[in-house]
Order: sequence, then C-alpha cells, then structure tokens
Amino acid sequence: MKKYSKQLLSDAKKIKLIATDIDGVLTAGEVILLENNEEIKIWNVKDRLGSTLLRTHLPDVKVAWITGRQSKQVSLRAKELSVDYLIQSCKNKKEALVKIANDLEIDFSKILYIGDDIIDISALKYSGISFCPKDASDDVKKCSKYISQYDGGKGVFREACEILLKANNLWKEIIG
Repeated sequence: MKKYSKQLLSDAKKIKLIATDIDGVLTAGEVILLENNEEIKIWNVKDRLGSTLLRTHLPDVKVAWITGRQSKQVSLRAKELSVDYLIQSCKNKKEALVKIANDLEIDFSKILYIGDDIIDISALKYSGISFCPKDASDDVKKCSKYISQYDGGKGVFREACEILLKANNLWKEIIG
C-alpha cells in the first residue's frame, strides 16, 4: 500500500470538488475516430470503481469533468457515472473551475484538479491539490503538488479517490 504524506492527507480531507480532464487522465489520451466522426475512447474500470466508492462514502464531494474536446461518448459516460458537472469544448479550464467553485460556494483550497497537459496548468495552479498522471507533460509535473503513480487512463482518478477516502478515515472500512 502506497504511503501518502501527512500534508497531502490533511489537504485531501478538505476537498469538496474533484475535477479532472478526460483525455490523458481518465483515458490514455488516444482517440479512435470512425468514418462517421464518432469517437471511441478506452476507459479504465478502476476509475469507475473509484468514482462509485467516492459517491457511496463521500457523497458531499462533487465531481466535474472539464475537457477541451466534445464527444457524445463522454456525455454518455458522465451520465452513467452521475458526474455533477460536465464541461466540454472548454478552452479556459480555470475559468470553468472558478464557475463551478462559485456555484458550490467553495474556495480553491477545497478543489482537487487532475490534469496532464499545458491546457490544464491554469486550473492546476488554481486548485488546493494539483494532481497529474505519471506520464503528464513536464510543465504540468512542475506545477503539480502530487504526481500519480499511474499513467493516464490507468487508474489516476481511482488513486485520487482513494486518497480522499483515506484522508477521511474510510478506507479500512471499505476494504474490510
């Protein structure tokens, strides 16, 4: 079991919003385009379980997906997982994050944001916990408080959910 710093767990206990990019975080960043322009993305079931555990054990923590792309598949997946906020075709992720924070009446210290590329940097810098996949761009790694032990699409979101659950002393109950 991976050990997390006391500071990370202390900060994680305050989180009320976990927001994430999609391509490169929830997926490995690869997109298959069919002739009719339909997109196919590969999702990791570990992230799905993390989302379910978060909803079940920390129902007050909201989830936002903020992506620069537009995809019907993303809309369907977000609905299936009861994502609270879905913002697609987003060019300014910090602005989107600020709007969500204002809607929830929370400040930046209560936000965990996960991003993997330079379009995410403004949102990462605005968040209480900035989090990135192990294979994120170097510029993103430099401004992230925590670098996941996983590559994008391989359980990064699940790890973030586990950190929140452990910070709130719920993990032993879940695995017990």
